This record gives sequence, C-alpha cells and structure tokens, in this order.
Amino acid sequence: MKASRFFVSTLKEAPADAEVVSHQLMTRAGMIKKLGAGIYTYMPMGLRVIRKVEAIVREEMNRAGAVECAMPVVQPSELWQETGRFEKMGPELLRIQDRHARDFVIQPTSEEVVTDIARQELRSYKQLPKNLYQIQTKFRDERRPRFGLMRGREFTMKDAYSFDRDQAGAKASYQAMAEAYRRIFDRFGLTYRAVAADSGAIGGDLSEEFQVIAATGEDAIVYCPTSDYAANMEKAESAPPAGPRPAASQPRTLTPTPGKATCADVAGLLGVPLARTVKSLVLATDELNEAGEAVGVRVWLLLLRGDHDMNEIKVSKVPGLDNGFRFATVPEIEEHFGAKPGYLGPLDLKKPVRIVADREVAVMADWICGANQEGHHITGVNWGRDLPEPEAVADLRNVVAGDPSPDGRGELTIERGIEVGHVFYLGTKYSKAMNATFLGEDGKPAHFEMGCYGIGVTRLPAAAIEQNHDERGIIWPDAIAPFTVVLCPIGMDRSQEVKAAAEKLYEELLAAGVDVLLDDRGERPGAMFADWELIGVPHRVVLSDRGLKEGQVEYQHRRDSSATKVGAGDILAYVKERLTA
Repeated sequence: MKASRFFVSTLKEAPADAEVVSHQLMTRAGMIKKLGAGIYTYMPMGLRVIRKVEAIVREEMNRAGAVECAMPVVQPSELWQETGRFEKMGPELLRIQDRHARDFVIQPTSEEVVTDIARQELRSYKQLPKNLYQIQTKFRDERRPRFGLMRGREFTMKDAYSFDRDQAGAKASYQAMAEAYRRIFDRFGLTYRAVAADSGAIGGDLSEEFQVIAATGEDAIVYCPTSDYAANMEKAESAPPAGPRPAASQPRTLTPTPGKATCADVAGLLGVPLARTVKSLVLATDELNEAGEAVGVRVWLLLLRGDHDMNEIKVSKVPGLDNGFRFATVPEIEEHFGAKPGYLGPLDLKKPVRIVADREVAVMADWICGANQEGHHITGVNWGRDLPEPEAVADLRNVVAGDPSPDGRGELTIERGIEVGHVFYLGTKYSKAMNATFLGEDGKPAHFEMGCYGIGVTRLPAAAIEQNHDERGIIWPDAIAPFTVVLCPIGMDRSQEVKAAAEKLYEELLAAGVDVLLDDRGERPGAMFADWELIGVPHRVVLSDRGLKEGQVEYQHRRDSSATKVGAGDILAYVKERLTA
C-alpha cells in the first residue's frame, strides 16, 4: 500500500473527552472517529488492526474445531423471555419495537439464538459435540460509555458456543477453547494473564478471564508470583486465617468516640491498628409472597475487619443472600439498631438481625465495634463472652496484597488488567430454560451441556495500546499493527535515486509477503516520522540521498532509541530477519 492512496489522518491534539491513553492515541492516529456516545467509526487505519485481530481469532477458532456462522444483530424478544433475561438484564439490553409493536433486542450476546439453533438442528448425540462461533456487532447500552473502545456501546465480539452430550464432554470442549485462547493471546504478542473468574450474568460455574496487563486497567488481578494461582478480585480468595482464636485479655468497655464515625477515625483516636476494628455493614432482603409482593424485610449484619472491603460477589453466595439483597435504609437501620450509621455494632440491638462474620473477624479477640449509641464505640469485644458465637461465617472480603495464597505457596500480589476474553462452562442453564434437548444413546431426551467463549475484538486494540505506548505514540506488536513495515523515503519527490530505491524495496517486501506501506506523500522528514511513530508501525526504514550515496539505509524498530545503518543491498534480508526474531 502507498500512503498517497491510503487514508492517513493524524491529529496533534486529542479531543477533550479522551480520558485514557488508548482513546487519545487512537483518535490522534486517525484510527477511530466518534459518531455518538460510545459509538465510533472504525477508520481505515484502525480497521486494518481490527481485521488482523479477527484473522488470528478466526484461524485459531477454526483450528480448534469451531464452525463459523453469523447470527442476527436484531433478535426477537420471545427467545430472551424464555430465559428470563429480557427483564433480568436491565437497561443495558437495548429493546426496540418494529412497526407492528413487536419487541426485539439489539444483541449484546447470543446464547438464546444459538440455543434455539441447537434445539432445532442438533437432534441426536451422534451430531455432538458442536461449537458455533461468530464475529459480529454487539450493543450494550452502557450507562456511562467512556474510554473510547474500552467501554463503548457498539462493539465487535467473537462469541462461540459449544454443545455436548454430557458434563465430561462439555468440560473437554471448555479446555479446548481455553487452550485456543492462550494460543490467540500468545500470537497477539501481549502480556496477559488467564485468571479464575465469577460467571456473572452469563451464568455457569467454571470461568476464566483473559486479562491484558496494563496500569490503566479497570480490573484488579490477584496472583501468586511463586505458584500458578490467579483470579480476578471478585473471585480471589486468600488462605483461611490460622486459629485458634486468642483468649480475651481486655474488658468490654463503652468508649466515647465523639464525631468518629469511621473505623479509620476510631483507630486514629484510640491509637490502635485499623485491623483491631470491625465494621458493620447492614443489608436487607425483601420477603415476597406468591404474587411477588413484598410482605416483610429481613435485616442482615455483616462484620468485616476495619481494613477490609466487602466483596459483593462473595456476599451474593451466602445462603439467604443468594437471591438478591440491598443495603438497608436508614429507617430500617434505626428500627433494628437504635442508631444511625457510623456507630453500629452487633451488641445491644433493638430487634434481632441475622449476623454473618467474615472469616477474619471470627478469629479476632478484643476487637472494637460501634456501640449503637451515637458518639460511642465498644472496645474489648470478644466472641462467646460478650456475644454468642457468629451464626454464620463466610469469606466476605476482597483480598489485599500480602495475603497468603490459598494454595499455600506464597503471598498474593495485585496488578491491574483489562479483560479482553472470557470462557464459561454453562452446563444446562440455557438448554433447560429453553427446553433444548437431543436424543441420547439410550433413546431418551437430554439437555445440552453448553459452554460460551467471548473475545472483545474491538476492545483488544485499545488494551494493546494501554500496554504498549510511549510519549510519541502507539507501539504495536507485529501481529496486529496496521502495517508491519513503513518505508520513509526523504525527498522522494525530488530525487530519482531515492524514488527508485524506495519503490524497488517496496516491491521486494511485497513479494516476500511483508505488510509494507510506502510513504510517498512528500512530507518533510520530521512530520513523516512523527506520523508513523504516532500510528505505531513497528519497523521503519529510512532512505535518503546521502545514505544511498554511502550505500546505506537506516532501520529503526519503534522501541529503539536510535536508528541502525544497514547496507542498501542487505536491507531486505535484515528486515526479514527482524520480522522473524
């Protein structure tokens, strides 16, 4: 490709609404152009990156035995109503009506549609296993779209769905996809981690996220540097606290703490470590009758160490809270505790509440909590002596760096990541909801065991930029760069020698299968170099009159601080060697 025929459109400044590096650089490099909130045109330079991502994904999916199809972007609501997700997904699911007032959705994912295909087409165990995938436009009506392609509303995703006859087959399909994903992300040339994850709204009970490591990532990744343990923050656990609980050594004392409504403030006032305090979080569950009407409220008190934060995913798995919960209202709190938030605790309650203690709190002695009196806390609180042993004990908290790894092989470390892929084992969640069955070997109908597997095709370039950039612009890995090599002839419009040498090298690289661009625009050297450093083409060759008279050209990788002089006759072999290094 020659630059004069291509669409090169760079900007000196990023738009004011571009908050993160990838959004700034993709806009400045002319890769995306904003059309509306969270909606972008993929300009030719950016589309080349996306097409390279798609090609790698497609090759590895095909290699793993998946079969490509394309499911509609607009889907009838009846399928989503079968699974209950038409209501459950909330406002992120864009609902529309046609001229006949029939309900449709703009797909954010396609479990319902692919399950409908399976129940119609896959009738016998002899047709299994099957894996269907698509690379297709999706839409999620994000409340606050931001960060360019990192959290847009319209995006491209590769989603695949496996169908098996039994659990063992489904888990084999899951492992095949997980291995394919590792090959895909290895080929992208990015630093990533595969971490255990919670399945969230998709469902299922076996799940891994693929996270590109980047300081600007929205997700916290927890791992043990001395073992294979890795999980996202929602899923991560530390080793259970060591026992036994210390014996009580302090008297229970009502202690004035005027104006100190947080654990940190109380610890500071009393001159004790924050880990000696216990925070009280009050939740509520609504009791419903058969008609789904609220007929009562149950109040829950969660106790966590003062220096720990609640993990909502873990809390949602506590029996009794697993069907949904909310934070209690101030009137509900006052009715049960006789005090406002800031001074709450498990002692001297006005009405009973269901108490759940975090594992760490369950082994604490002589701890500090609210007294259910404004301006007061209680010090020297102990289980068994001052209040009954906890009714329930569970892992309720986010892990922190330095916690012991649950595999017992080191301490946990936390870093930031950007989720670009996710694999789920679904089981029969969707096949049962939609009555999708096949005839087994015994001649009886059985529900499909399913898995689903997604890659954020348009998010991935943004994640790559967050990981690979400098003050001059993007630094693409070879595999997904818009062009792998750029030729920068200086004075090509004025020197026949430079023009001839540039076009000769251009043709040789094309013949060798190299994705090369020749910048024949006649730009000044500074402007030309700035463009390609901003765009991030990884390999650059500069040809000039002076260099050619000396029998040399200059090669520079995008990460190199300076250029390397190479013999003009050797440059083709040199570039090919660098491309395979």
